[in-house]
Amino acid sequence: QVQLVESGGGLVQPGGSLRLSCAAPESIDDISSMGWFRQTPGKQRELVAQFPSGGTPYYVDAVKGRFTIARDNAKKTVYLQMNSLKPEDTAVYYCSVGPPGMYIHWGQGTQVTVSS
Repeated sequence: QVQLVESGGGLVQPGGSLRLSCAAPESIDDISSMGWFRQTPGKQRELVAQFPSGGTPYYVDAVKGRFTIARDNAKKTVYLQMNSLKPEDTAVYYCSVGPPGMYIHWGQGTQVTVSS
């Protein structure tokens, strides 16, 4: 399975910001669905934000007003700008792309740790 390339995770203090990037290789044709997920130990991976092609961004309530998802179709890249970070945002973040309504290609995951 083709893997996406993520970057931008790290350690940040509460209230800080991080920007995640995720690039899909040219071999992936259909990037209609682009989204970000996160996972903490012992819990299922959960959707954080998504931006369907031709649609509008969607955010889960926990990140509304703090996170912004953006996509650059020419670069086959999706971004997640995370502001006002909280300790509960600590997780491994994964990007994913696929056909409409589907997520079939995944990134390797990037750790985001929010701690003082």
